[in-house]
Amino acid sequence: MTFILRGEVIRFDGNPFTGGQMVLDGDGGVLVREGKITDVGHISEIVTRHRDLRVVETNGLIAPGFVDAHVHYPQIGVIASWGADLIDWLNTYTFPEESRFADRGHADAAASAYFDEQMRHGITTATSFCTIHPASVDAYFAEAARRGLRAIGGKVMMDRNAPDGLRDTAQSAYDDSLALIERWHGEGRLSYAITPRFAPTSTPAQLEAAGALARAHPTCLIQTHLSEQPREIDWVASLFPDALDYLGVYEQSGLVRQGAVFGHAIHLTPREREVLAETGAAIAHCPTSNQFLGSGECDVRGLIEQGVSVGLATDTGGGTSYSMFDTMKSAYEVAARRGTILRPEELWWLATAGAAEALGLGDVIGNIAPGMDADLVVLDAKATPLLAQRSARSNSIAETLFTLIVLGDDRSVRATWSAGELVGGREFSAQS
Repeated sequence: MTFILRGEVIRFDGNPFTGGQMVLDGDGGVLVREGKITDVGHISEIVTRHRDLRVVETNGLIAPGFVDAHVHYPQIGVIASWGADLIDWLNTYTFPEESRFADRGHADAAASAYFDEQMRHGITTATSFCTIHPASVDAYFAEAARRGLRAIGGKVMMDRNAPDGLRDTAQSAYDDSLALIERWHGEGRLSYAITPRFAPTSTPAQLEAAGALARAHPTCLIQTHLSEQPREIDWVASLFPDALDYLGVYEQSGLVRQGAVFGHAIHLTPREREVLAETGAAIAHCPTSNQFLGSGECDVRGLIEQGVSVGLATDTGGGTSYSMFDTMKSAYEVAARRGTILRPEELWWLATAGAAEALGLGDVIGNIAPGMDADLVVLDAKATPLLAQRSARSNSIAETLFTLIVLGDDRSVRATWSAGELVGGREFSAQS
């Protein structure tokens, strides 16, 4: 399909944290050809260059599709569950729920429900932890492929400190992961992530197995958790007394490199921050989950200024919403409490191009530019009476975007486009 989307086009000419700017084409056009963006600019210029093409009037803001750098799709059934802290929450809700994913039928239903939410909220790429069961990975990737989505995911590796039925072994985790890599990695728009859950649930032997996979498959991402809560950090220190610190556990196994994405990273030592910057490893900032579980406040601006790549993540079900609007709002509030205010364009960058860069996909998704995938979201800044009233008083695109961040929800997502196909949003629902 080849067509031109017309609307107010929001894009970036560079990282706003380092001097780049958000660009607004007030009456813009985006030419989509065979799933790719091939031209961007003022609508009159686009139409002049491509007179024979159909123009699709969006009557909205055309922005890059949101990118979720860290999510747990199997936890869709336990979102909004009360827990005293991270470890209590895992034991009470998460592990029992994940035990159900040995059943492929249950995994298929959960994957379908998860992607419904993702599309409804304008998220066009997500990186998900699955469970220890290969069926959970098959269900996730099969559903993403059916919908034509870009998706990243991996089987959790977990051989200790977990319930019966949720433990594998170092060898079985290696074998299962290798088979899944061979089955799914690089198929269409799918990518595999080597996924030790976090240091406390893997023996040194299993982390070594994960490192061996990473060395053998350098184009696979690595995803895990890092320094989410003080109690967790103390636990890691007791389990790995020879490691320099929490990140040092992963370093010992070759799991800290470009293409490694660490969820949370709240309570970092100066050494850990330096290593993250030096190696090119990235951080997935999960503000709604960090607040919900009382974990703490990630130093987003400080990490970026130090040279660490950071992307936003919903982290559902520990996170409390599939909405990237809620996630950006929460990131703003976390930064405000730290005294490091994030501007609207910086928040939007973290939810799109910044997250894409953290996943090693900054030249493919997260922005609107020729050559990139046509993963787009059309937003309605007047979707509710309150939004309409507030947006009418906005004097700049930054003010409108911040209004959406604070007041927007799934009703503000008019359309979600993935590789040039309409896959979600209000318009999609109306056609279904």
